[in-house]
Amino acid sequence: MDLGVTLLTGIALYLLVQFVCFIFADADLTLLWATLFGSKPETKLKGLVVWVTGASSGIGEELAYQLARCGSRLILSARRVDQLDRVKLHCLECSNLKDKDILVLPLDLLERASHEAKMKTAIQHFGNIDILVNNGGRSQRSLCLETSVDVYQALMELNFLGTVSLTKQVLPHMTQRGSGSVVTVSSVVGLAGAPLATGYSASKHALQGFFNSLRTELTEYPRILISTVCPGPVQSQIVQNAFTEEVGKAIPTAGDQQHKMVTSRCVRLILVGIANGTKEMWIAQQPFLLFYYVWQYAPTWAWFITDVLGRKRVQNFKAGLDADSAYFTKPKSS
Repeated sequence: MDLGVTLLTGIALYLLVQFVCFIFADADLTLLWATLFGSKPETKLKGLVVWVTGASSGIGEELAYQLARCGSRLILSARRVDQLDRVKLHCLECSNLKDKDILVLPLDLLERASHEAKMKTAIQHFGNIDILVNNGGRSQRSLCLETSVDVYQALMELNFLGTVSLTKQVLPHMTQRGSGSVVTVSSVVGLAGAPLATGYSASKHALQGFFNSLRTELTEYPRILISTVCPGPVQSQIVQNAFTEEVGKAIPTAGDQQHKMVTSRCVRLILVGIANGTKEMWIAQQPFLLFYYVWQYAPTWAWFITDVLGRKRVQNFKAGLDADSAYFTKPKSS
């Protein structure tokens, strides 16, 4: 009897500890376990050649800095050459890398005909590509009923087909070597839909489906990692650059970013996931992380919560409030 009471007490204490830890968690439990007991990026990523798209700002820029401090050799890609040069300079200043260890490689994901030549340039410079980080892309802030089909086409062309095209150029090189990593930055809306982001969510769902299927095709290459990263709200310029209801129309205001996860923390978790071969990473502060788990294990409840929060988000958007902070503010009275 005493043994049974002791066992139940132990189980209750364990569950309580896990609950308390989850309240303060900012990533899925597998990823957090890796941060505590797994391999360190500084050890696993040192000397590897990492190609980062969307490296001129936001998550991509921070990836460049942290990878440089890990000793990774870098290929930095985006459209804005001046910003890439700025990022390269800072990488050199904050690490022991030399000029030859960082290749600035301007890239437009929409120009798919140029991707083969870009890949060959990268191979010619470094001899190999160990990790491709598909980070480039744009978001969306507009209501479906007001959004041009051209916006949906642009989102799919950029976020999905551009990413797939570059991956298809790099992947044969990795299969020939028998090793490598393709890491794709998706989103929480790649797992669950969200209002004001119908096209963006569709493009991220497409990426999830593509890379989940690709992973199953590559089972004969156990040393090739196909990993998707699903961040929640993170401090970056993705909102400033978001599509609206018309192609070429700028978003009025990006709003406050203080409630979002700090970019450096998000990137650190991504690098831990890469270093430990994590196939899918959920990265978000509460209550967004809880939302991941509800969608995964209790979808009926998730739909109810989504309807309630979605209605609030649309109301705030129509009232002129920032969409990303809509869950934290009250709509204006009409």
